[in-house]
Amino acid sequence: MKQIIKKAEPNSLVQHRTQTHASFDNIPLETKQELRQSLLSEQGYICCYCMKRIPEHTQPYMKVEHYKCQDNFGELQLTYTNLFGACTGNEGKPKKLQTCDTKKGNDVLTINLLANNPSCETLFKYNSDGEISSASNDSEINRQLNEVLNLNMQSLKDARREIYLEVQERIRVKSKKDKASFVKFLEQEKTRWLERTDNKHKPYCSVAVYYLTKKIKSNQN
Repeated sequence: MKQIIKKAEPNSLVQHRTQTHASFDNIPLETKQELRQSLLSEQGYICCYCMKRIPEHTQPYMKVEHYKCQDNFGELQLTYTNLFGACTGNEGKPKKLQTCDTKKGNDVLTINLLANNPSCETLFKYNSDGEISSASNDSEINRQLNEVLNLNMQSLKDARREIYLEVQERIRVKSKKDKASFVKFLEQEKTRWLERTDNKHKPYCSVAVYYLTKKIKSNQN
């Protein structure tokens, strides 16, 4: 997962909220499209949970996730800070194959996607098999990752493992540099994975950032 920094909400959403009996279900199509585009843009076109690429034009390409669900928190259904862009999470497939918002349903998360100090990214670690887990071995965080969001489904683990191995190989090639040059290379690689290209984050970017951060620390001691 990656920290999400909210920007200004779309004016059309603000206008819709002023309407009598306004709800998420009766948002005009153009307003919903503007909302989706706004969410995609601020998230760098990756899913708020699994970090896979959300395609821009393929239908259905994304879901508007209510962090606090509509059924239990109806008063927040049009609150922009409660809305995120999620992948379709294998909607329509068996429950064991569903992920992200589709798997979550009305379950409650305590993982704060907007947290800044520290950011939610510090809560997680990734191993060489692509598994995501709590950095502090927190059993509740692990439960939410596995049971609520199903983020360790094999296809997601495989995708994260590819990123892990890609970064690992680039590091191996440069590992014969002197320590100062090697650390500089690692920091440049980390910056590369943090940056956006055409406003898009690289899919699963937090995996690479986690691994590079760990390598930087180990080589600075």
